[in-house]
Amino acid sequence: MVNSTPSPLQNLQQAGLRLTPQREAIYALLTETDSHPTAAEIYEILKPRFASLSLATVYNTLETLVNLGIINALGGAGDSQTHYDADTSPHVNLACLACNTIVDIPSTLVQEIHQEVSQNSGFKVLGARVLYYGLCPTCQAKETTPNR
Repeated sequence: MVNSTPSPLQNLQQAGLRLTPQREAIYALLTETDSHPTAAEIYEILKPRFASLSLATVYNTLETLVNLGIINALGGAGDSQTHYDADTSPHVNLACLACNTIVDIPSTLVQEIHQEVSQNSGFKVLGARVLYYGLCPTCQAKETTPNR
C-alpha cells in the first residue's frame, strides 16, 4: 500500500516553494539534532556547504516550516533568541537560563492534553510546546545565576 501522506518537505512544495538543497539541509539539520539551534547557528553550520546561503534564506525557510507546522519555534532560553525544534510531537522543553541549553523531556501527560485538545476543539493541531525555564544540573552545580 502506498503512503499518500506527504513528507514534511513535500509540504514545502505544496506551499509553493521550490525544494532547494539549502532548504533540505536546513530541515535535515533540525531533524538530526537535539540541540534546538537558532537561525544564526543553523546559518553558521551550513554556510561552509552552501556558499550562496544567506541568513535571510535560513529565516524565511524556518518561518515557512513553522507556519506549516513542520517545526516548532521555541522562545528564548535566556538568550533572547528563537530556538527551533523539529520534534513536533507533544513533549516538554526545559531551557536553562544560564547556559541556554534546551532539552526535550517526553511526557505522557502532555500527550494526553494534546489528544484532549485535538478531540474537543475541532482544531487541526499542528504542534504543541510546553517550555519550562530554570537552571540545568550542570549550572546548578556551578552555582550560576540566570541572566535576566
